[in-house]
Amino acid sequence: MKNGREHRLLLCLLVFFFLTACGSPLPRTEDVTKSPWNSFKQAMSAYDKIILNQTTIEELQQLGFNPYSTPNVKILSYLDILQKFMPTNSVKLEHLPVSVRNCLMKQEACIAYEAHPGIIKRKRVGSVFNDLLGFKRKTIETGWRFDALIVLDNGVAVYKIWSGVPFLDSEKSRKNPLGPLQGSGSSLARDALGV
Repeated sequence: MKNGREHRLLLCLLVFFFLTACGSPLPRTEDVTKSPWNSFKQAMSAYDKIILNQTTIEELQQLGFNPYSTPNVKILSYLDILQKFMPTNSVKLEHLPVSVRNCLMKQEACIAYEAHPGIIKRKRVGSVFNDLLGFKRKTIETGWRFDALIVLDNGVAVYKIWSGVPFLDSEKSRKNPLGPLQGSGSSLARDALGV
């Protein structure tokens, strides 16, 4: 009996040593929305080159906003554009920018390109023991995200808008004082407490 406990203890120590001796065994994830731009600055630079009432679809495609060769650039129909600009009944057509209104009146001749390039990296840090048993988890998120909407009237850019996060650096922590018992349900807690 004693020999079995010693083997389990030795096995636990070996596993713990292995987990802490190798690089961080904690999970890492990376969400990359593929695009020709490797940074927020590059995406913004391409966006800034779009000149309203001048830039054509062909020029947009040269800048990287090409739904046929650039991944993750979406083509929106005029109905999609209506939904973007008028998500509720409280927004009226007269509230929209004149260029968008004029474009929407042409229906099929009005489309938009929507792009969401970015890189978000998530890395869990801290004690392997606390993380794996669920006592404490800390996640660091870094990266950038750029969002652009370009409305095209008969193949010419007539409206553009962007938003984004040039530099993302956030930290999320979650503490569970009871560790693995906290989220396992009441039956496991009752068993552990002998109730």
